[in-house]
Amino acid sequence: MTIKEVSERYNISQNTLRYYERVGMIPRVHRTSGGIRDYQEEDLGWVELALCMRSAGLPIEAMSEYVKMVQQGDSTIPARLELLLRQREKLLAQKSQIEETLERLNVKIANYTKCGTLSACTDPAQ
Repeated sequence: MTIKEVSERYNISQNTLRYYERVGMIPRVHRTSGGIRDYQEEDLGWVELALCMRSAGLPIEAMSEYVKMVQQGDSTIPARLELLLRQREKLLAQKSQIEETLERLNVKIANYTKCGTLSACTDPAQ
């Protein structure tokens, strides 16, 4: 696939794809004999992983480190596992914070909903 096709398929800009490759979030993409990017299935898998990890808030540096370790071979499997476990812990902490915030918002929404009019509502800090 061309970079344009990949860009359209994943709804991201061509510049973002180039950036992901440049900073090491995805390995170097296969190229034609003329030097044009020619995304193969393996490349698309890396793009999908990068998009997934970025949407979850994984830092660029962590993703780049992971890609480098994969390229270094199986000897890095324990380090890759450790990196992924650390990132999972961070995401779980973020998830917990989001759930707590949602609960507080739900209480406030319920308060406004049950009081009927905005002018009759109080806005407790809790």
